[in-house]
Amino acid sequence: MSTETAPTADRVVAPPPPAGWEEARSRVYAVGLAAALPAVARPLADIDGSTLAEPLTTRTDLPAFPTSSVDGWAVRGTGPWRVVGRVLAGSTPAPLTEDGTTVEIATGAMVPEGATAVLRVEESTTVDGLVRGTPRETPEWRQPGEEAYADEELLPVGTPVDPAVIGLAASCGHDTLRVRRAPRAALLVFGDELLTAGPPAAGRVRDALGPAVPGWLRRYGCQIRPSDVVGPVADTLPAHVAALRSALAGADLVCTTGGTMNGPVDHLHPTLEALGADYVVNTVAVRPGFPMLLARLAGHDGRIRFVAGLPGNPQSAIVALVSLVAPLLAGLQGRSMPVLPQATLAEAVPGRGDHTHLALVRLDRAAGTATPVRHVGSAMLRGLAGADGFAVIRPGTSGDPGDRVPIVPLPLLPGERAS
Repeated sequence: MSTETAPTADRVVAPPPPAGWEEARSRVYAVGLAAALPAVARPLADIDGSTLAEPLTTRTDLPAFPTSSVDGWAVRGTGPWRVVGRVLAGSTPAPLTEDGTTVEIATGAMVPEGATAVLRVEESTTVDGLVRGTPRETPEWRQPGEEAYADEELLPVGTPVDPAVIGLAASCGHDTLRVRRAPRAALLVFGDELLTAGPPAAGRVRDALGPAVPGWLRRYGCQIRPSDVVGPVADTLPAHVAALRSALAGADLVCTTGGTMNGPVDHLHPTLEALGADYVVNTVAVRPGFPMLLARLAGHDGRIRFVAGLPGNPQSAIVALVSLVAPLLAGLQGRSMPVLPQATLAEAVPGRGDHTHLALVRLDRAAGTATPVRHVGSAMLRGLAGADGFAVIRPGTSGDPGDRVPIVPLPLLPGERAS
């Protein structure tokens, strides 16, 4: 990484003024976008969850040729019609050159040149080799370019790739697409007080973030393997420096849990100093979630890596994820800054003075309402498990029933769409 300074354990650090929540989100998105991951060409089978690095365009008209939308008869002129052949999907038919002739045609098959109509099989009769019936007035085939014309832009740069996008790309004739690869992430869990198995006891608590945070990161489009989760890391400065240096060697983003204060065993700040990091955001005026941070480091290869310092309290850590990590990852993937939907508060939500309050809520999407959930202490996860997102109560305000407020949704799996 960049030039290191010697770790110093004995020092007094004046806490910086916290950034406003909206300002912090804009700031981390901008630095993420400036460090957007390089574009690579990948086969369609390998791009689910990535992001388009160039517009998706069609290589031909869609459909590329007239195709029958029903099983039946492609006819020329008025009936009855003499059967002169059959057309199945995947074949190129000979033209119909004579009035009063027809070919049997399958759904999706190419309509022969010269055909004037397609007669549905269920609306036809065949007697003595002649087909009779009345074609519908509406054409029973799809015209070339009905869905899109050749070279038409269907999706812009920055579109998240899901199975629907992959299917569309295949239908357009693409075998590969240029995409931004998924960011690689790692997680360092700090805290000697943490247990990794069994129930809490004897002053030690169970680590809830080590098992949970990787799942949130995957929902934001990251790649993270079980071996990328390390901890608990010993509460010493050398152990923190070594663990963070090792994680940064293979990750675009390293999340840490705990240690974001300046207490006697909070070593994240001196670790970042030792590794030559600079702060993008150092504390945010939001509750819960205080304090959180985002720092960046330049590697020997010139590529920027990021460190997201999540608080040790579980709900606060998730607030840090949705506040800082989500917009950062949107920028790194070349996506647009997430636009927050709005909902109407069904119950009152208190303000938090000069801090933004992110209040856990359950959404009724049919009614467009948000109802606060219970058990929402900074160290609690029960409320989070039953919530859909966070209502944003801006500084100096409170939320009254009927107020329209922004909602920070909890992330979905790649390809999953909100109902």
